[in-house]
Amino acid sequence: MGGTASKLPKELLSEYQELTFLTKQEILLAHKRFSELQGRENGPYGSRVSMEKILTLPELKSNPFRKRICYVFSTCDLGDGSLSFEDFLDLLSAFSDSATLEIKSHYAFRIFDFDDDGTLDARDLEKLVNCLTGETDDTRLTAEEMRQLLNNILEESDIDKDGTVNLSEFQHVISRSPDFVSSFKIVL
Repeated sequence: MGGTASKLPKELLSEYQELTFLTKQEILLAHKRFSELQGRENGPYGSRVSMEKILTLPELKSNPFRKRICYVFSTCDLGDGSLSFEDFLDLLSAFSDSATLEIKSHYAFRIFDFDDDGTLDARDLEKLVNCLTGETDDTRLTAEEMRQLLNNILEESDIDKDGTVNLSEFQHVISRSPDFVSSFKIVL
């Protein structure tokens, strides 16, 4: 790890520790993994790694929301899902065991908000269910099962009865789910 530490200036390491929920060792490991993903194209600090390379990480490979995760954490104006090192740290920080319920639920909401309109409507919820159940003929819910499930979700979650779930309603539901925090993580 000595070689990795020399590539990441101490002042940046300290700043990253202050701005994330990650330990020094986790940041150094993240830097090493990010550099490996960059490969030979390892250009100047601040270069990006494509979503395709990020998705090769075993921690994301089988996650049904892997592409949404990249899009949500990417600060690239092109909307291509590529990540800078800071984006990568933000992703790892939000999914770390040390992240607060508020942070985890905020990012989960953004990941589940497929159309990025600030609410979870029936279309978002249907995509969410399909991601979780799979979209094969064997696992896909029937139209009636989906309708009933979406009605149940909205009945439980839509406090203001506007037909959508906003962030505060989502956070209220999540606060009653003790398993959420432990299941919303990625460990390198």
